[in-house]
Amino acid sequence: MLSRVNRETVDLSSYPDLVVVYLGMRVNRLYGLRTLIARGPRIDRSDDQPDGLLAHEPLLWSLFPMHLGIRQYWRDLPALLAWARSEPHRRWWRDFLRDSGGTGFWHETYLLRGGMEAVYDDIPQRRGFASFAPVHPARGAMFGAAARVGRPEDDIAPVVTEDDLYTPGTEH
Repeated sequence: MLSRVNRETVDLSSYPDLVVVYLGMRVNRLYGLRTLIARGPRIDRSDDQPDGLLAHEPLLWSLFPMHLGIRQYWRDLPALLAWARSEPHRRWWRDFLRDSGGTGFWHETYLLRGGMEAVYDDIPQRRGFASFAPVHPARGAMFGAAARVGRPEDDIAPVVTEDDLYTPGTEH
């Protein structure tokens, strides 16, 4: 017996500034499992529905190496950037950038109005945009997400400044 496909689509006209973010955390070393177990659930909660978060979906990229992910839909880029710089996310990001704990982290951001950006921190295998586009250090103008996506007007102070990470003698 044939079954007809129930084909549907969506009307995104109410979400002109929609932002979709894919995130992943990959275990690079055995002790990275501990980091993933400790930090992963805190990331997955996303602060229990912050302002502007429309949907949050957990993903499994692979079992070996363990690589978990999230897909999030945000109302707009300013809401996403504000949440990314709020606690506890800001603290998590600062701590990760100082020591990845045997893991790697990446995200790719897509804006309905146009623009895409990505960052890959301690990701040994090229994935996503990095699998086909030239890869450059996330430094200078490429340090912050808003600048990378081509929306510097939406930029606010980064979670961790470039000087905090790369200036010799900076306390960590």
